[in-house]
Amino acid sequence: MDYTIIASIGAIFMAFFAMFVRMKASKKPASAKKILLPPLFMSTGALMYVFPEFRLTPIEILESIVVGMLFSILLIKTSKFEVENGEIYLKRSRAFAIILISLLAVRLVAKLVLSLSFDFGELSGMFFLLAFSMILPWRLAMYRDFKRLHLQVKPTVRSNSVI
Repeated sequence: MDYTIIASIGAIFMAFFAMFVRMKASKKPASAKKILLPPLFMSTGALMYVFPEFRLTPIEILESIVVGMLFSILLIKTSKFEVENGEIYLKRSRAFAIILISLLAVRLVAKLVLSLSFDFGELSGMFFLLAFSMILPWRLAMYRDFKRLHLQVKPTVRSNSVI
């Protein structure tokens, strides 16, 4: 079976897993750790670039980063916090699920089209960088909003979370 198809099926499962985790997370108070750790953990995936088959040209790097950052705008716009009982929660958004599924569809179509021009390793490197370039600005924007709200809600009390 073609690696692109296997990777695409994996991406679909990951998207539904992300939606499930997001829905579950909205029931618990947010924290700086919960916001900042996912991109940190994801960054270990950059070790793929140690292997030559995953390395990108400068133009591929630029394209992946720009597209990822453009996609992050949609995620930033749909991620809002709310305060309940003195705790900060990530507000549920129906638009988030729709946007996540739409981004997945765009990525899958792009991956299928680009797989005709790029080898699997190079394409994997591009889409990892695209995903990381989408998640990092989104999480940093969430952290900024969380920190601002945290200072308003608990100006004198320090939380046990990293701020």
